[in-house]
Amino acid sequence: MNFKSISLALLVAILAILASSLIFNNPNPSLKQRTELDFFITSSPILPTIIPCNFESHHKHPDRGKVVNICDDFPPDIPPPDTNTTSTICVDPNGCCNFTTVQSAVDSVANFTQKRTIIWINSGIYYEKVIIPRTKPNITFQGQGYTSTAIVWNDTANSSGGTFYSGSVQVFSDSFIAKNISFMNVAPIPGPGYMGAQAVAIRIAGDQAAFLGCGFFGAQDTLHDDRGRHYFKDCYIQGSIDFIFGNARSLYENCQLISMANPVAPGQRVINGAVTAHGRTSKDENTGFVFVNCSLGGSGRIWLGRAWRPFSRVIFAYTSMTDIIAPEGWNDFNDPTRDQTIFYGEYNCYGPGANMTMRAPYVQRLNDTEASTFLNASFIDRDQWLQL
Repeated sequence: MNFKSISLALLVAILAILASSLIFNNPNPSLKQRTELDFFITSSPILPTIIPCNFESHHKHPDRGKVVNICDDFPPDIPPPDTNTTSTICVDPNGCCNFTTVQSAVDSVANFTQKRTIIWINSGIYYEKVIIPRTKPNITFQGQGYTSTAIVWNDTANSSGGTFYSGSVQVFSDSFIAKNISFMNVAPIPGPGYMGAQAVAIRIAGDQAAFLGCGFFGAQDTLHDDRGRHYFKDCYIQGSIDFIFGNARSLYENCQLISMANPVAPGQRVINGAVTAHGRTSKDENTGFVFVNCSLGGSGRIWLGRAWRPFSRVIFAYTSMTDIIAPEGWNDFNDPTRDQTIFYGEYNCYGPGANMTMRAPYVQRLNDTEASTFLNASFIDRDQWLQL
């Protein structure tokens, strides 16, 4: 099975698991909402048509035909009592705890609280657009596994007034943490040359954010790593064009990066995707994307990055790369004047796509000293703000 088949099979499996437990976030939708959900389910190529529209909040016992409350199996210790440093609230699509939508849980958090608020989110697909304003720092999204819990929306640059506003989830607050949850944008995958189809799964515009065991699913511009210091560990990130972009200072450790660009026939030189598009605009900006101990595969013929802005900075270290990576590796956004200002480095990567023999002339093969600046958490000052 090739990487694209694995990626699609995994997505189908994720959504099948999510569909198995009355997944939608409104147990009693109106006729209009049912119609919108039906259209959403049948029109999106990313979200398969396997999802049942079962909105019942009770079910019959298989043996006796007895009506049983679906909340009978809800964990009795959720939410746990508050502590001096944390407060926990919970979200369940069937109404078995505090809230039925993620946004309503976010809205309930007091402004500028110094306590960490853990929002425990039960298994399910939450079809909603979620915004965390800057007034609500110290929030944690705690899912039940990135194959079990997902927040899903389908905005595009066209429908939302711009790429930056299309995110299914938009985080503007500081000190945000997400664990074991997926963020998806299921807008239709754009065809070649289609304008305004960028569709962000999440935008991260606050400082000191961390993502542990999370999934990010989309096509063009999946993960808007906008600004601030961010940490990603053990995450699954899928997309096609510029699917990690922005001007943050971020460290990605042990992440799977999966291209879903269309397969390219052997011998063809077409490029149809890129992993990163970093937006550093000045040499004085301390920003960049660093990938350490990651794996990069999937389908298409893609670049590791392209210079969205003149001082774009991206480093790959100890990362496995399949042969979907074009020999030149990188692109200067077809602007040779950027060759003197961009910083694209590779260090001890391996696999067919890591061969640097034909790399673009501006790409740096880092030595031990040059690479050391980027290889650990000090690049994002993690020890100052995140204790794992």
